[in-house]
Amino acid sequence: MRHIKHTILLVFLVGLLFPAFAQYTIRDTKAIPLHGQWVFAMDPMDVGEKAKWYREDAPLGRWNKVTVPHCFSVDPRYQFYTGTAWYRRTFPWQPTAGKRVLLHLDASYYETAIWINNQKVGTHEGGYTPFQFDVTSFLKADNNTIAISVNNNTWRVGTIPGAKDNNEPNDPFPGWVNYGGLIRPIYLTVKPDVYVENVKTEAMPDRDAGPLAKGTATLKIKTRIRNASGQAVTPKLAFRVEQNGKPITLSWKQQPGTIAANQTAVLEAETVLKATDVKLWSIDQPTLYDLQVVAATDTVRTHFGIRKVEVRDTQILLNGQPIKVAGGNRVVDHPGLGSLEPDWLVEKDLRLMKEAGMELHRLTHYTPSETIYDWADRNGMLIISEAGNWQLTPREMDNDTIRTKFRQQFREMVERDWNHPCVIAYSVGNEYLSEQPAGQRWTKDMIAYARELDPTRLYTFASMRLNTLPKKPEDEASQYCDFISTNTYGNHLTILKHIHSLYPDKPIFISEYGTRADGKDGEAGQVTHLEKFLADVRQLPYVVGASWWSFNDYLSRHDGTNPDGTRPWGLVRWDRSKRPLYQTHQTGMAPVTIEKISWETGSEGVHTLKLRITARNDFPAYAIRNYSLKTNNKAIPIPDLQPGQQADLSIPVRGFDKTLMVEIIKPTGFPILTQTIDLTNDTRTSSR
Repeated sequence: MRHIKHTILLVFLVGLLFPAFAQYTIRDTKAIPLHGQWVFAMDPMDVGEKAKWYREDAPLGRWNKVTVPHCFSVDPRYQFYTGTAWYRRTFPWQPTAGKRVLLHLDASYYETAIWINNQKVGTHEGGYTPFQFDVTSFLKADNNTIAISVNNNTWRVGTIPGAKDNNEPNDPFPGWVNYGGLIRPIYLTVKPDVYVENVKTEAMPDRDAGPLAKGTATLKIKTRIRNASGQAVTPKLAFRVEQNGKPITLSWKQQPGTIAANQTAVLEAETVLKATDVKLWSIDQPTLYDLQVVAATDTVRTHFGIRKVEVRDTQILLNGQPIKVAGGNRVVDHPGLGSLEPDWLVEKDLRLMKEAGMELHRLTHYTPSETIYDWADRNGMLIISEAGNWQLTPREMDNDTIRTKFRQQFREMVERDWNHPCVIAYSVGNEYLSEQPAGQRWTKDMIAYARELDPTRLYTFASMRLNTLPKKPEDEASQYCDFISTNTYGNHLTILKHIHSLYPDKPIFISEYGTRADGKDGEAGQVTHLEKFLADVRQLPYVVGASWWSFNDYLSRHDGTNPDGTRPWGLVRWDRSKRPLYQTHQTGMAPVTIEKISWETGSEGVHTLKLRITARNDFPAYAIRNYSLKTNNKAIPIPDLQPGQQADLSIPVRGFDKTLMVEIIKPTGFPILTQTIDLTNDTRTSSR
């Protein structure tokens, strides 16, 4: 804690500079960003709309300059402000006949209203999911004025996330800060009258007699096309699939269809990839394919991976092989940035997580930026995405309005992320009263709704009620899940055995566990807690994953937050400096161990060190392929190993050093285990 308090001010002040030059990825390469300088004003009395602050001729003398994307909650001028705020800017435009102009917001927190050239374009509710409007009719030649109001008040009943209706002290506040503003990219795209709204890919390896033995893969593409013209059209679709820049020749079966004027329709196509063209996506071989879909004069691009995730008995299988891996919950929070996620922060955080052995994440209680998912696709991470039921009460879960809002936000999340191979499952909430009838109804209904949107993923929710309450499986809503997700803090061996007795045929994923760094034993207590946790779960073959709460410290106003505003649960502190827990997690969650077998002194200063590399068969555990051991800037290949198998490596060592540092390197290049080997004649080793 002392470290946080001493560094927080400096990092905060430096962090304020980052948004001015930070890069934010926009996936559409033809997008026209509206980033940069805007003017900004608070509206605590909610008079802006009535006073027509959106008008082109509205006086701006009292407005401040800000840089968008922008999180007003971390600006010292507006810190801790909750309410409505306004953004304005102008931009030039030259309308083109036969073209549609779409305004995209990747997310703004939380309630948003938009005006262009004195006219109201539309509204949106939800703080973490994307939305768009067709603004063609609102634009004019020359300069255009856009005004956006954003309200971040989610401390009331009816918002998602939102306050609880139980009248308990301190309970209105969610567990994280309600960071407000235009927090993600905002941009324009220009489309023809007939254009592609969305593309869904379903890439599945085909089976023969054995698991994935056939080697081919089926690719189904569902293209949602908007016909904004005044007459019916029958668009002809064309597809181009590439892997590593190389086109793949494919034969397509298509369902032609006619789309009426001003209507939207989904057209389907299907093909089969030959075995020679199939390379499966996995955490260590994250092979991606690029897809172009052409509809008349519109072209969209996305990527996909070929992989199969399924539940069999008490195991989760990835491409037919059982996989047990660790993960982490990452809260979107950084000094000076709040909920902004520029590219450099995504790279920093996910690299730290990957090198700590965090491969399977229930990231947090809401949808982070798509840059997170793109990184996970490229580098091999498994993600369970969760929409915003954070501890809703039974009355709220039975409320039709809240249910409608949740479905809307869930749909926006799924339709953004359904092409990402990293997403293996969706969660329909966190820590609600899942043993009560309202919690049971919510789980059953929302999973049924979600499966209609995307039947290719697994479904779960994070339960806190399994630890003590249920006596029968039908007493709790986990009966409706593909696998169990449990938030369990302590007494793991007893509780997990109890959960397994309730659901003996379901895998168990520990969606949250951990302890704070400011407990009675301090940061050393986190290390001890993790060591005891690993000793427990390694006895339990049905535990398939464990996600530490949380990867990083974060700010909060929830009950139990420290006076400095932090909740110190992290492997890393708020400023991303590593705690001792980080190294312990890295070592404990590595899928292999290193053991010194022998040391032979040779002539002329050339000696031989023999190491035994063992693939864990308890936790974590999965097949090891194309790993290497690095020492003295040399990489030595490790033979492929199944869980429980081992291989001996002979390493030539020159000189007379008493120790040698070795690293295990994943095929994706990430170092995941560093160990210092004693080169004396005994066989002791020590971790760095």
